[in-house]
Formats: sequence, C-alpha cells, structure tokens
Amino acid sequence: MKHVIRFAGVCAMVLAGATSAQAEVLKIATEGAYPPFNYVDSDNKLHGFDVDIANALCERMKVQCSIVAQDWEGIIPALMAKKYDAVVASMIATDERKQKIDFTRHYYRTPLSVAVSRDSDITDAQTNFKGRTIGAQSSSTQAIYAEDHYGPAGADVKLYPTLDEANSDLATGRIDGVIADKFPLLAWVDSTGKDCCKIIGDVNGTTADASIAVRKGDDVLRERFNKALDEIVADGTYKKISSRYFAFDIY
Repeated sequence: MKHVIRFAGVCAMVLAGATSAQAEVLKIATEGAYPPFNYVDSDNKLHGFDVDIANALCERMKVQCSIVAQDWEGIIPALMAKKYDAVVASMIATDERKQKIDFTRHYYRTPLSVAVSRDSDITDAQTNFKGRTIGAQSSSTQAIYAEDHYGPAGADVKLYPTLDEANSDLATGRIDGVIADKFPLLAWVDSTGKDCCKIIGDVNGTTADASIAVRKGDDVLRERFNKALDEIVADGTYKKISSRYFAFDIY
C-alpha cells in the first residue's frame, strides 16, 4: 500500500509540474491594420512580420503566445490596464512613451517617408507642404512629426485612425501626401498603391527603433524578450522571418 501511495504522490507531482510548465501564457497585442507588419486576413486571423516575430520569441521563451488585435489609439492605455502583457506592433520607443511604459531593444529600425500621387509636383519629403494637406496615422510618431514640422509651415495635417485610411484618401486625391514609417508605406506603394502613388523620399534624421512594449517596471519580462530576441537574431530565425516580407535588411 505504501508503494501505491508513493506512486500516486509521484504522479501527482509530475502532473502538477506539467500543468505548471504549460500554464504560462503571454497575451500580446498588435494592431492588425498595419501591413505587412500586422494585418487581419479574410478569416479574421492575424498575420505579418510583428506576428511572426512575436510567435518566434514566445517559442524561444517556451511560453504560449496569445496574440490579440487592438486599435492603435487604445493600445498603450490597454497595456497599462493589464489587458495584455506586451505590445508587438511596430511601436517606436519615443521619450514620451517611455514616461508611461518600458521598451525592449529594437527589433527593427525605420525612417519616416512621404508618398504623393504619381502626377504630384511635390518632389521633396523635406518640403513644408504649404497650402497642401498631408495625412498621417493619429497617435503616431509620424503624426507628431507632421504636426511639429509641416503644420507650422502652412500645411493642413489630417489624422486618421489607421494608415490604410490615410493611404486610401491619397489614392483618391482627397489629400496631397502621406507621411508614415517607410516599410509599410513602401509595401503599399508596391501593391495596392502602385498605379496611383509614389514615394518621394525619406525624411532626414527620423530613423528610429521599433521595439516591444511592456508595462513600466516589468524588467523581468523585458529582459526575457531581449534574451529571446538576441537568440533569434544569432541563429538566423530573425533573418528567415524578415525575408518573407522584405528583400532588404530592416534590423
């Protein structure tokens, strides 16, 4: 009988350990409206570079990854309210955001670029767009840049909930330009916007780090992400994922 009891106890411990090992789930938010970094397909499933990177990091950390879509303007407040554990959504680690949340090291870098219609006479991304309308996604670094630089110089800055909406208005001639991170803007101009629009160049001095966001003070999770990121870069996993979306290095 003692052997039976001991065996039952061992089984209980093993099962408890297995349950514990399977218990950790990281809930990660992304936008779902920022192709090719994150987007929702016709089956309402999330895809994109951010999604693939998040899954690779979770696999490396040996945790289950639950990725959810969250509108951009609410993404930081929801993180702070503990609706999820981290944000992998091409978020730029700005000084203003660092006052509210913490960031890992970068997982890619991007400058700002400007797109205009193919027949536009605007040829320089540094121009002030005086008397013109330029669009940007609200609550973004590009919106801040547009309001700080183009607005005071006489441009009408129009903000949109998503980059897709800004691009759509550019395609139909409702606005004169769009300022956005280079890589999603380039992906749009090379696909949906190829017949209407063109990129006229990068905005000098705007290259910035896209990083993973965690709650303020969550140093343990931040460093786990950093370690996993170093590992997927070192073993080629990062490059393999990146090559699905880009023919050039974005790291």
